[in-house]
Amino acid sequence: MKRILAGLALTTAAALVTATPAAQAASVDPVKALKKQFVAGHGVRISEKTRMSIDGKSIGLSRTTGSFEFGKSGIVASDVRTHRSSKDKSLSAALAPPRIITVGGYSYVQGGLFTEDLPEGKKWVRYGGGEASGSTYNQILDIFEPKVLKTLVSRAKSFKGGTYKGALTYSELAKAYGQKLSGRIGKIKIDYALKVNSKGLVTTLTSAWSLDFGVLGKTRSETETRYLGWGSKVKIKAPAKDLWIDVDGLDEDSDVPMEIPNNALNSLTN
Repeated sequence: MKRILAGLALTTAAALVTATPAAQAASVDPVKALKKQFVAGHGVRISEKTRMSIDGKSIGLSRTTGSFEFGKSGIVASDVRTHRSSKDKSLSAALAPPRIITVGGYSYVQGGLFTEDLPEGKKWVRYGGGEASGSTYNQILDIFEPKVLKTLVSRAKSFKGGTYKGALTYSELAKAYGQKLSGRIGKIKIDYALKVNSKGLVTTLTSAWSLDFGVLGKTRSETETRYLGWGSKVKIKAPAKDLWIDVDGLDEDSDVPMEIPNNALNSLTN
C-alpha cells in the first residue's frame, strides 16, 4: 500500500514535553470516533500547507486541498490538488502531480509534466493500480488508517487542550502500516501534534521531520493538515472518458511519466 512521503526531506524536531500517557488522559477514543465516520457516500475535506527549508532558509511553500470519500472500512476515493509557489525549489515540487483523482482502482492525473504532451482534447492521464489513501505528498501520517491513528495516540507523551504530542521513527511508522523499514531512514524521527475535538475527531495534524545531508545542508519539512466537514456528503467521480487517455496509450516518445512519481514508504524498504 503506497504511502506518499514528502520528497527526500526527512527529519527530527525538538523534544516534546513528557506527561501522563495521553491514551489515559483522553475521554474519547479517536480510533472509535474515526470508524464511526466510515459511512458510504460521506467523507471529509482537508486543507494543508507545507514549508521546506535548508539550513533555515526557505526553499518551498505548498498548499494542498482535497476531498476524501469513505466506504464501510475507510477511504475509497480521493481528489487532491496541490498548489506550489513559483519559487518552490523542493524536490516534491517537481514530482508531485498538481491534481490527482483516485477512484475505482485508477488514478487520473492532471497538470505539470502530465498534461504538457497529451493528444489533442485529452486533459488527463489514467494510471492503473490506483489505491486511495489519506496520505498526501507532504503528510505521511495517514490518520484514516486506524492502526496509524492508534499508534499516534498511544505513543503520545502528552495530552493537553485536546492535543496529543509525541514522536516516532520511520521504522515504527512502517510497522503501523504493516511494513518493515530499517537502516538510516528507519531511525529518522517524526514529531507530531494531533488535535481532536470533543467528539474525538481529528481537526489538525502537524508533523515535522529533517535530515542532515552534511555539506548539502540540513533539510527540514513541516506540514500542517486541517480536517474539515467530517460526515459531509462526498461523491468523487472519474473524469469523463473522452477527456483522459491511458498511460499505455501514449506515444513512445511522449514526455509524460510512465508512472506516477512515488516517494512512498514501501519504496524505501526495497
